[in-house]
Amino acid sequence: MPGTNLTRDEAATRAALVDVTSYVIDLDLSRATQEGVETFGSTTTLTFTCRQPGSATFADLVDATVHEITLNGVALDPATAYADSRIALPDLQAENVLVVRADCTYSHTGEGLHHFVDPADGKVYLYSQFEVPDARRVYTTFEQPDLKAPFTFNVTAPAHWKVVSNAATPEPTPVSDGVAIWRFPATKPMSTYITAIVAGDYYEVQDVYEGAHGTIPLGHYCRQSLKDYLERDREEIVTLTKQGFAFFEEAFGYPYPFGKYDQLYVPEYNMGAMENAGCVTLRDEYLPRSRQPRSFYEFRASVILHEMAHMWFGDLVTMKWWDDLWLNESFAEWACYHAEALATSYDDAWTGFTNARKQTGYRADSLPSTHPIAADNVDLHAVEVNFDMITYAKGAAVLKQLVAWVGLDPFLAGLKQYFHDHAFGNTEFADLLTALEKASGRELTGWAQEWLQTAGTNTLSPAFELAADGTFASFAINQAAPEDHPTLRRHRVGIGFYNSSPEGRLVRTDYVEVDVDGPRTELADLVGKAQPELLLLNDQDLAFAKIRLDERSQATAIARLSDLDDSLARALVWSAAWDMTRDAELAATDFVELVLGNIGQETDAWGVSRIPVYAAQAVSLYSDPARRADLGARWEQGLRGLLAAAEPGTDHQLTFARAYAAAATSDAAVAEIEAILDGSLSFEGLAVDQDLRWALLTALARVGRVDDVRIDEELAGDNTISGQEKSAAARAAQPTAEAKERAWTQALLDPSVPNETQRSVVLAFWQPGQEAVLAPYVERYLAEVAGTWERLGSHKASVALEFIFPRLLATRATLDAVDAWLAASSDAVNPGALRYVREGRADVARALAAQATDARA
Repeated sequence: MPGTNLTRDEAATRAALVDVTSYVIDLDLSRATQEGVETFGSTTTLTFTCRQPGSATFADLVDATVHEITLNGVALDPATAYADSRIALPDLQAENVLVVRADCTYSHTGEGLHHFVDPADGKVYLYSQFEVPDARRVYTTFEQPDLKAPFTFNVTAPAHWKVVSNAATPEPTPVSDGVAIWRFPATKPMSTYITAIVAGDYYEVQDVYEGAHGTIPLGHYCRQSLKDYLERDREEIVTLTKQGFAFFEEAFGYPYPFGKYDQLYVPEYNMGAMENAGCVTLRDEYLPRSRQPRSFYEFRASVILHEMAHMWFGDLVTMKWWDDLWLNESFAEWACYHAEALATSYDDAWTGFTNARKQTGYRADSLPSTHPIAADNVDLHAVEVNFDMITYAKGAAVLKQLVAWVGLDPFLAGLKQYFHDHAFGNTEFADLLTALEKASGRELTGWAQEWLQTAGTNTLSPAFELAADGTFASFAINQAAPEDHPTLRRHRVGIGFYNSSPEGRLVRTDYVEVDVDGPRTELADLVGKAQPELLLLNDQDLAFAKIRLDERSQATAIARLSDLDDSLARALVWSAAWDMTRDAELAATDFVELVLGNIGQETDAWGVSRIPVYAAQAVSLYSDPARRADLGARWEQGLRGLLAAAEPGTDHQLTFARAYAAAATSDAAVAEIEAILDGSLSFEGLAVDQDLRWALLTALARVGRVDDVRIDEELAGDNTISGQEKSAAARAAQPTAEAKERAWTQALLDPSVPNETQRSVVLAFWQPGQEAVLAPYVERYLAEVAGTWERLGSHKASVALEFIFPRLLATRATLDAVDAWLAASSDAVNPGALRYVREGRADVARALAAQATDARA
């Protein structure tokens, strides 16, 4: 039985048989404000043609009560026609009309049509989330991206609501007392997964972009309880939106294709955002109620631009099947950083990419679940497994490499032709390759084979001999590949020479770009050049590759990292040091000292906020267990010193306060956290706002200094969904068997827990220093893996199985227990669930190797 799965072959068969003329979708949301409501009315009229009259196919509908099915005027019995999430459609005609009347189910998992009641004021909010295959939870579909059609939505809802979809919002027509209907105009042809409905008591503001191709109405929406934060940030959001449209319309050579552009900040959202055509949904955490560092706003800018880029990559031109998901995500990811760096105030965006986002790609590519960027997604289950940072972060980095390889202007020329050739259509990778080859004049099939159709990260290292005068007598770059993924690739690589300036800074004194190919690339042009104090491979970060430093350069980098004026060069050194720590080539203790000695002088926003997270992981996971307490104390006190020394009101101060709270273990540190929370200890410029209060309280919960009563008191003063989620996290962090049992139930056993509450619990469950109370959860985790996917659904199961894996108990006993489970159970477990077990196992093995290195240091 297929269940909710759909294979690539089934989709191809259906696409060869039918073309969709139109969808008309009538949704009845009028009862959404009733307490305990579970369903809504959904009637779909699907008009389509068939190339082989007399043949049969099926439509998709999930978790519905079907009342009536009519195909070409003939009634089909729902009891027999609707089974296993499919509606059988027999004896098709050349032209067909399918009408399905059903009740569909509101979601509390962020999939389908999500229903939310704001605890702050009791107002109701709905929004849809359809990628990958969840439009079929709201209306009857042919759920595959290559069967595009115009969509007409008619939505009946409370008359005072805002109702937004892909097309421009019409004036509502009264239906009955307090109820109205919104009859939206037909959309441009689009795939089901980028259609959208957002409805509720949303606060709305409107702006306009006047561009080279005309006027684009810009709508912004959020919950009523967040409207002050939207108004506060409105100017920046509108500015970014306008900058994005001006940049992309010029760069892509094609006018924005969907008329208006709404951005809706919605609650309990699983993703960062979603590129619904003209109706973008975003996490409403992007309207923060408390102070955030610049990196937060830099990331928000990248999200806004990423989703806007999708209007061209993904919405205007869409992949034929999910094999080419990277055609959407990798390109939108590259485009957002490209635009951010060139068109906004965040002109150092690529440095932030190196310090943060790119690291997620390196990590994903080191796991046993790594896969080619252009993945082989044979069915929807495979898509769920491969929707990851290979597709996003590595894909964007590889496209940056492609731009360096062919040149920006030919690259953009190829994209412009691609959009014009395939507007409102579907493509495969070969279509894009053809456009880029034509524009650049370069053969790219071999490049694509190396970079897009193979997995694994190469390591680049310098190899040289010195003459008596200190110049290079020979110079080469060696390239290596992991044993499991042995592909050696062509790389366009910058090489930076850094030496001391008269002012004592490390500055670039020479730079060359070279092409690396094969296991060893001799570079005769460098012979005779003086060895610099710091030789930096992959300077400018053009390549997706690990880099290694020669002995002199490593000593210089460790001793003088803060003397490097170039933020991107520093980011590359930070990246190399962190990568070497994870690869058990640099002791965790040395990495922690590097961070403590230099993070106070770091200027990149992402460097400031993300690198202390890496150091905390080095302490808790990669350090020698026999000396971990000492290193933890060093980390705790080092952060206290950094907090005291930070300039008032800076991102450094806020970051160090958060990190100090998370690291506090000693009686003195814990007492200071209590004092910061109660106001008896203050730091000039540090506002202890509500979110920082929760961070401090959770730190105290972790060490057993607050109980449920104290958490309840804090929640009473923060009656919001954020307060509820943060209180759940604080309870989960407590070091008692009772707290862990309750959290375990919320995380893995109770499907009624809202998705973002569950996520908060999962992320707070494992805490350093609680090894004794957490020890039973190695076996308990393994016992729950098999049933989690079916019990919680794919998204909540993914969150739970990935982040509640017992990697913090990185011991040989944990490794042996996981290996025994894999040997006995892997054949019978959902592949998505199995992925997270294998990834966790790899993390434990990596931690054990790093611990051994730290022990030898």
